[in-house]
Amino acid sequence: MRPLLAPLLLVLALVAGCTSPPRFTTPTSGRALGTPSAAARPSSVIDVPPADWKPCDAWKGIFPSAPQNVNFTCATVKVPQDWAHPKDSGTFDIAMVRGRSTTQRDRVGSLFINPGGPGGSGFDYGVYRSVYLPAEILRRFDIIGFDPRGVGRSSPVKCFSDADLDQNFGIDPDPVSDAGFQQTVTLTRKLAQSCGDKYGDKLPLFSTEQAARDMDALRASVGEQQLTYLGYSYGTLLGAVYAQLFPKNVRALVLDGAVDPTLSSQESAEKQAAGFELAFSNFNTWCAANATSCPIGPDARSVVMKAIADARTSPVQGKGRAATSGWVFTAVVSSLYSESSWRLLAQAMQDLRNGKPDKMFQLADSYAERDPDGHYSNMFDANSAVGCADSDDTPTVEAARTLQSQWRQKYPLFGGPLALNLICAQWPGKRDPYPTGPATGSAPIVVVGTLNDPATPYEQAPALAKMLGVGTVVTWKGEGHTAYPQTGCIIDAVNRYLIDLRVPPTGTTCEK
Repeated sequence: MRPLLAPLLLVLALVAGCTSPPRFTTPTSGRALGTPSAAARPSSVIDVPPADWKPCDAWKGIFPSAPQNVNFTCATVKVPQDWAHPKDSGTFDIAMVRGRSTTQRDRVGSLFINPGGPGGSGFDYGVYRSVYLPAEILRRFDIIGFDPRGVGRSSPVKCFSDADLDQNFGIDPDPVSDAGFQQTVTLTRKLAQSCGDKYGDKLPLFSTEQAARDMDALRASVGEQQLTYLGYSYGTLLGAVYAQLFPKNVRALVLDGAVDPTLSSQESAEKQAAGFELAFSNFNTWCAANATSCPIGPDARSVVMKAIADARTSPVQGKGRAATSGWVFTAVVSSLYSESSWRLLAQAMQDLRNGKPDKMFQLADSYAERDPDGHYSNMFDANSAVGCADSDDTPTVEAARTLQSQWRQKYPLFGGPLALNLICAQWPGKRDPYPTGPATGSAPIVVVGTLNDPATPYEQAPALAKMLGVGTVVTWKGEGHTAYPQTGCIIDAVNRYLIDLRVPPTGTTCEK
């Protein structure tokens, strides 16, 4: 899916999708089935040396102290910047972390993991999941987290200033006036051009297909003959592209929170607008039925819509910044990725009504990856670099303006913002769309879909499984973004597949 920001970047992130924790979010782009990208041209085979693992304190910044019963080692693997010209394009550094349980036995192999985005740190997420995956998985697998090219520790893309990101997240997510819309256009043009000025003709090298080829090099570097992989949200797209490029190298892929690669960017954005609108309606229904937990009920929708409207003209002043409409909207988006955040959203909106925006900023900053000092990670820089490189069909600025008013009528809170993918509309780099076709010759792949997933709506799961031709769908009748490992039924189905290669029966459905 894709977060843009709401706006501008938020939309990109929204359309990208992410999983939690932490919060990460990919734009998808549509093209004819089977169309190869530039990077898909035949390339020379390169030798990948074994990963040089060294003990590391990867847990720092993720946990307050070193986790018990797991050892961390780190390695860096060099990959060609351009897999179409691997010998003479220079290299990127790809950072990996390996979590290995001290109680490991009957080892199956390495489980690679990606949290989504694009732009989410798979390195940090790998550390987290080395502690918080089912014990049976931790006993049988090394957990391998990695930052894809351009992300975090892996030759990171960084072209947005903290000040510009503050402006981007704070700006009106759905400007109605022409003056407000032009302000948004100007800001997104500045953001896009800052990446073009810094990276120039290297921008297409951050595409998903290039990253999928990196993933096969990582597989080889850890000595695995085939890939075992758990990908969330955008990570499902990365896994799907991998399966198309290297079908014989697939052992087992779990794709949770599926992205449908065959959708156009416009189709993907509209489906996400509908998904978030549904999630917000479910939040409103929950508030009406849980008065003690939701101080803004019974009509929470009206309260939130009013808060955003009021923030356009009279924002509550916080510590060092005002709670403008963009920040309030970002907080709402942040809370809808998981039902467990609804109580915090309700309290944050109540506090905001009382002139206290701290909880609202807490939600917004967790999504934006903004620290207390006002500094940002490079998640949204990478998100734009990858998402815009992948998309060759983004609506123009003029078309987005038309869609904005149309979608606002259909999806009152999320339609307008999600129509405005103005960064990719003004992106200065060339594009490198990923392939969209069957993974012919691959082992079976498990695709997990959640019925009330706002970021990657459920219907994308069967669509992805059908496209790959080897996919089996597992359905969770739940709320929020992604499903594993949230229920016993989902855990059992996925564990048996990852460990024993036992594919869940067709039609497997897990109750909430």
